[in-house]
Amino acid sequence: MNPVSYEIIDQIGVIAVNNPPVNALSFAVRSGIQAALRAAQDDASKAILIICEGGTFFAGADISEFGKPPKEPYLPDLIDEIEASGKLVVAAMHGTALGGGFEVALGCHYRIALDTARVGLPEVKLGLLPGAGGTQRVPRLVGIAAALQLILDGAPIPAIAAAEAGLVDKIVSGDLRVAALAYVQELVARNAATRRTSELNVPAADEQVFAATRIAVAKSARGQTAPLRIIESVQASLLPFAAGRKRERELFVDCMQDPQSVALQHLFFAEREAARIKDLPRDIGKRRIERVAIIGAGTMGGGIAMCFANAGFDVTLLEINADALARGLSIVEKNYAGSVQRGKLSEEDAGACRARIHGVTDYDALADVDLVIEAVFEDPQLKKGIFAKLDAVCRRGAILATNTSYQDVDAIAAATGRPEDVIGMHFFSPAHIMKLLEVVRGEKTAGDVLATVMALGKKIGKVPVMSGVCYGFIGNRMLQGYFREAQLCLIEGSTPEDIDAALYDWGMAMGPISVADLAGLDVGYKARQALAPDQRGDPRSYRVPDALVAAGRLGQKSGAGFYRYDPATRAKSADPEVMQIVEREAQALGIQRAPIDANEIVERLIFALINEGMNILDEGIAQRPGDIDVVYAYGYGFPAWRGGPMHYADTIGLNYVIERIEEFRERYGSNNWQPASLLKTLVANNSSLARWAE
Repeated sequence: MNPVSYEIIDQIGVIAVNNPPVNALSFAVRSGIQAALRAAQDDASKAILIICEGGTFFAGADISEFGKPPKEPYLPDLIDEIEASGKLVVAAMHGTALGGGFEVALGCHYRIALDTARVGLPEVKLGLLPGAGGTQRVPRLVGIAAALQLILDGAPIPAIAAAEAGLVDKIVSGDLRVAALAYVQELVARNAATRRTSELNVPAADEQVFAATRIAVAKSARGQTAPLRIIESVQASLLPFAAGRKRERELFVDCMQDPQSVALQHLFFAEREAARIKDLPRDIGKRRIERVAIIGAGTMGGGIAMCFANAGFDVTLLEINADALARGLSIVEKNYAGSVQRGKLSEEDAGACRARIHGVTDYDALADVDLVIEAVFEDPQLKKGIFAKLDAVCRRGAILATNTSYQDVDAIAAATGRPEDVIGMHFFSPAHIMKLLEVVRGEKTAGDVLATVMALGKKIGKVPVMSGVCYGFIGNRMLQGYFREAQLCLIEGSTPEDIDAALYDWGMAMGPISVADLAGLDVGYKARQALAPDQRGDPRSYRVPDALVAAGRLGQKSGAGFYRYDPATRAKSADPEVMQIVEREAQALGIQRAPIDANEIVERLIFALINEGMNILDEGIAQRPGDIDVVYAYGYGFPAWRGGPMHYADTIGLNYVIERIEEFRERYGSNNWQPASLLKTLVANNSSLARWAE
């Protein structure tokens, strides 16, 4: 069926597009629009309206065409043809007009939008820039500074705000088709000009804005190349339109060929693929979830309660006694107040969310809930006891979830008489902000429970990724080697500042030493104490953190850990006392400390991630390499523009990865460095993770 139709209604040529689900600008859509546009030039119509059926205006390019040779008509040429039309062309927008879709609207002579619509140019999130005239037309309509803000941010803005800025000409409510036809009739009646944005001059601007924006981008988009190209392309709008368009196209091609864009596009698809469970039918039934309960009103439990309340769920928050409950609810109150202060929520919306959270101290209050999430501290016996209570109290068919970072979900499920209803839901702190949700599938977890929780994760604004059961699941299991190497680099010759700077400069959101201080050194200490000695890893890797804990240095919360923290601002500073402890422990172990260069620090830590990721794939803990990449991009501060650890391994070449791991084995011993079987197999077959996953 042709996705584009054309008819004349009351002397208005209506080009209507129906290409579900999001009216992507596919080859068929572009061809159809071009054919209709050309037909309209010679027929009896007095003006042309471009409108979309379904839930949205053009929401962007057709992602199924990514990576394939483009077909004519190319989108930039089609938009130029729209703008060059001898008859007036109006775009009518609803839903979301994004990327190339909004560029189509910018190429029209006038733009009308529903008051609920949103518009934007999100290309920067894929390491690209708007390559169909967006960086040239937006500055001509709103000026340089506003154009830079819109395009560099990449987030859609309300159509009302776009109208206030000058990107949209008319805002309406109700029936868009009726309102748009009336608007076009009005334009025709007053003989409105075919106003071509490309013929406008860019409003005068202080060229210092470009230098200032580059400085800001160097901080906010550290290491990324697309934002810098966007700035250059917007700057080219000061040239005549044809010259600016030429430069925009050159910079767009540079982006397309940049490994950063390849990595970001990989994550874009990986996130969508992660939601699909390979062995579950796509049409599997899901359980109804309306009432949710959280056990534990601490920082994590309160944050999880907020996730559900923000998504419109009624939440019962259970604590052991009234005092603990009051403390927990006060944390929730403080978090909502912060959201209002930062402009994330209005006072009215925050109040509505708070009202959905109800505190209780009696397990009987959970009898009719549809989902219970246990969020107490990591004591396996405590968790098993709670699940035994839930088994007795909760209705049959309720989903029982544990928010554990590394405990055995199967052992917890065995404390109930219904292990098929038990699942892991590993939220990341702060739970109401962090996007990742590891969904841990137990050996006996029912398929409909898994499908329900995966869908529920998306509903509460998370990025859900399924993991099998093992110690630490995907993310924290891989993190063990990462932190091990950080501590070994420290005791072997680096400083905390050396290690943090190496990983931060490489692109990580925080260095590993700072992360340890933020999490609390006592957390890792207690986790190790719960393990048998042979399960704790290389003893050298926790000599220093254990010594710091013994000295009362627990991290940020105690004002001192690997760094010292200002009590008022929490600003960190180096502490000579820490290096005295490091040198003392190194001497006790007979280690001759020597400086380690930044590249080796990075490779030891990142290759430890990659190698353990290979083991996780080989064991079937993760379904696919992209799932691991999504976990690390959304949960662990891995630079998205590097695509995640597994994509990065393919990028630099698995041959190089195994060569370095084998070198580390020779230098540092086989206990810590043993190439994963999957890595050896892929290298032997001259293959890659991408091909393995196909």
